[in-house]
Amino acid sequence: MTIEEWRHSGKFFNYKGRNIFYQEAGSGETLLLIHGFPTASWDWHHIWEPLTRRFHTLAPDMIGFGFSDKPRTYHYSLMDQADLLEVMMEKMGIKSAHLLAHDYGGTVAQELLARWLERRGNHIEALDLKSITLLNGGIFPGLHRPRIIQHLLASPAGPLLIPFIGRDQLAKTFREISGQNTQPSAAEINEYWSLIAYNAGKALLPRLMHYMHERRKFRVRWVGAIEMCPLPLCHINGTNDPISGRCIAKHFQQTAPQAQVHFLEGTGHYPQVEAPAGVVRYFFQFLKMGSASGVGPGKIG
Repeated sequence: MTIEEWRHSGKFFNYKGRNIFYQEAGSGETLLLIHGFPTASWDWHHIWEPLTRRFHTLAPDMIGFGFSDKPRTYHYSLMDQADLLEVMMEKMGIKSAHLLAHDYGGTVAQELLARWLERRGNHIEALDLKSITLLNGGIFPGLHRPRIIQHLLASPAGPLLIPFIGRDQLAKTFREISGQNTQPSAAEINEYWSLIAYNAGKALLPRLMHYMHERRKFRVRWVGAIEMCPLPLCHINGTNDPISGRCIAKHFQQTAPQAQVHFLEGTGHYPQVEAPAGVVRYFFQFLKMGSASGVGPGKIG
């Protein structure tokens, strides 16, 4: 499927009067895919087919991303993105789901987990989470290493940088965060940039970067959710990622010894793009082990 076919075959739902794009396919238990910054649900297309053969798979573009609406006057936040996903599931009548999340989406998944723990403790009926798998991302604020451009965009000077942000800057950043042998092609860079630029989305980058501040503000809540997670929990890590690579995976093992942790050697920040077969293999292995005998640490050879 090309990116244009992905867009034209997608669907929309309404959230706060805005159109939110999503892809849907397959049957069985629901698997919710939560994308990262600054891209969109297209990130999952390399592993879409094997996932949809096993699951009823949903991949939305969160508000401000991809083919969803990108309002200029809107308070973008990770909390609101979690609200959006809960509304989506409620509108579709979905009562339970597995989560597979990357980067920015991983923190949204941590918030969904924190809510699940709170509601479970108070005996409040809500979306039942079945398992959580996190790819590379800022799971532990303070340990991950955002790029300089991220810090600048999140600063008060962020809006002033917009005229200087373009495809070439994106290409430079993506090549820096990818594995040496898993570099993005020119076509992939064009696709990523088209997702950002769609509907004049480049102007939103400083607003979307508010998540950097939220991660620091809610660190105890979101890291605590990982520490206390009683669900099958997995982390699949591209070890050559300079932002959230091996150091995050090792800390994950210490923080959540009940989890499976897999190291994808030679892979960078986008393991679902750079090593899709490895991600699928270890994700399915995790689900099989989790359903059969609980979870435990693991490592790719």
